[in-house]
Amino acid sequence: MKAPIPGIFRSLRIFNYRIWAFGAFVSNVGTWIQRTAQDWLVFTQLTHHDASALGLVMALQFAPQLLLLPWTGFAADYFNQRKLLIATQAAMGGLALALGLLTVAGLVQLWQVYVFAFLFGCAAAFDAPVRQTFVAELVGDEDLHNAVALNSTSFNAAQIIGPAVAGLVIAAIGTGWAFLINGASFVAVLLSLAFLRLAELRPSARAHRAKGNFIEGLRYVRERPALQAILVMLCLIGTFGLNFPIFISTMAIGIFHADPRGYGLLSSIMAIGTMAGALLGAGYNKPQFGLLLAGAAVFGLGCTLAAIAPGYDFFAAALVVIGVAALIFTNTTNSLMQLSTEPAMRGRVMALRVGIGLGGTPIGAPIVGWVADHFGPRWALGVGAASGFAAAAVAIYVLTHKAQFQRSNGTHQEAH
Repeated sequence: MKAPIPGIFRSLRIFNYRIWAFGAFVSNVGTWIQRTAQDWLVFTQLTHHDASALGLVMALQFAPQLLLLPWTGFAADYFNQRKLLIATQAAMGGLALALGLLTVAGLVQLWQVYVFAFLFGCAAAFDAPVRQTFVAELVGDEDLHNAVALNSTSFNAAQIIGPAVAGLVIAAIGTGWAFLINGASFVAVLLSLAFLRLAELRPSARAHRAKGNFIEGLRYVRERPALQAILVMLCLIGTFGLNFPIFISTMAIGIFHADPRGYGLLSSIMAIGTMAGALLGAGYNKPQFGLLLAGAAVFGLGCTLAAIAPGYDFFAAALVVIGVAALIFTNTTNSLMQLSTEPAMRGRVMALRVGIGLGGTPIGAPIVGWVADHFGPRWALGVGAASGFAAAAVAIYVLTHKAQFQRSNGTHQEAH
């Protein structure tokens, strides 16, 4: 295998990746505009600061990651990945436009937001594993970790722009227009997929249609203890820690009494940390298990600092720490699991990763929202801190029992 070219931005030398990255960035800005607007709509316009309702929206949006797990991973392994991405991206763009039209017309109700969240989650459940594994078709395995990190850099650079824009749009012309802007942004990623040089893609082996494909993926992970450990860590932080809409909205509005601009600014400030974490990860030629320990421990520390924040500025600084840690942790789980998995199994393994990492939200988000409602936002952040420290404990166990985990296929090189 050809040695990877050093440098944080080395994947951008590849034409197909440059085209994909541009389209994805525009769409990501729109996605963050919609996320911020949806949280604001539910928390301030359709309810009176009801964190439980916000948690339910998150639960419905991420529940399909688990409900559709038997099909989403196999779809990524079986179908043409570019064509599947065109279908999922077009579906999400159409849903955003429909929700925007309802909101602009003044017809939107809370139950409709619930329905759209679930439908959007269904499309996203098929989109996530194929979008993550499609990166290997664009750049190959030698630059996979770098491309994964640059994807996260793009997503979080968009987070700097998107929430701030959302705050301005909401204040100036209304929440519905934020959804319409997101719907229009999907045109960019659809065009990027249309303009790819198909001859330069690096397609991996496709899975064969057969009974038990999902069970085969479960068996594959069950036989690899290090993959199991990564999934346990991801489950802990994904279920109870990655509930940022609840953390930010309840603290910003309930504790610091922020307006739409101040609320959107917090998400943008957090993105500074997530983008920094993604760029730090991009500098590594090879992911290491020790990065999971560092990411989980610092995540717990950041949530602790945010929970005790005496003011808006201190809380914003803590969000930067949380963002760095979250991206180092999640990107490393992505790269480690892909590089430790046979190409024909990657879709199913990555679907398990997405299903466990995001599918735990239907459990965790309502719990965290209930804690915020009954004990206060600071205690909700305490739950997030506990998840980070618990995941760090799992990583310590793995690193202190290396001999056992070296039997896990392909991951023995990273567990040090």
